[in-house]
Amino acid sequence: MKRNAFTLVELLVVIAIIGVLVGLLLPAVQAAREAARRMSCSNNMVQIALSVHHYEFSMEHLPDGVTDDQGPVRNEENAGNHIGWMARILPYIEQQGAFARLDLRKSAYSPENAEVRAYEIPTFRCPSNPTTFGRDGINRVGTSDYAGCYHDVEAPIDADNNGIFFLNSSLRFAQITDGSTNTIMIGEHLGDKDTLGWITGTRATLRNTGEFVELTYNDHINQELGALEVGGYDSYHAGGGNFAMADGAVVFLTHNIDEQVYRYLGNRADGELIDESDR
Repeated sequence: MKRNAFTLVELLVVIAIIGVLVGLLLPAVQAAREAARRMSCSNNMVQIALSVHHYEFSMEHLPDGVTDDQGPVRNEENAGNHIGWMARILPYIEQQGAFARLDLRKSAYSPENAEVRAYEIPTFRCPSNPTTFGRDGINRVGTSDYAGCYHDVEAPIDADNNGIFFLNSSLRFAQITDGSTNTIMIGEHLGDKDTLGWITGTRATLRNTGEFVELTYNDHINQELGALEVGGYDSYHAGGGNFAMADGAVVFLTHNIDEQVYRYLGNRADGELIDESDR
């Protein structure tokens, strides 16, 4: 009786073909997953931008980037009050419980605010970020992958910055004279290396448009400038990052954006004309 079966050569050919097909499929699957993560990140930024708008509608001014008696802000723990803009938008981002436990009269680092400071809010995290932050010594700290724009160049966070969120800012939309469509409000950054947390208005939640390049994680802090250095934006998405403009629209800016145009976008009132083709 004749028996039908694969020869060893035929079996090896089939295995090789399957291997090639899997090799072709995996990059497509990874690309689809990253596209989904980028869309989720964009949705986070939409929610944050809308909450800022709701805050302005209720309070008649945008949230202060950071509150303190004097500047410039030192990006280190217990160097000031440091309650930041993200803490103030909590009621407008479905986090009323966290806001109720927050004492705005106390420092961001005070024991009274320790519970809220440790709280991790998924909306403040980019799903493409592969790293886990959130520990300052033995204490857990909630962090953010998004930051408000305080200035158009590298400089300490102070009361004379020309972005939207800065020291004791309390801006109105009318003060964004370049137009809300042409001004960056929020962008992505590489993470809160100092674990100061989203509750603070430090380089953990404030960045500038002085530089936008692909960096390794450890390169985003300039050790020579120390506690006054803030840093720019970047993301874990390939080729660029998501940015929410002051009008609430979320756009993807590439690393190839013209450097001068990028700085113009970080300044709320420079009066410069921006060519859309240079974005």
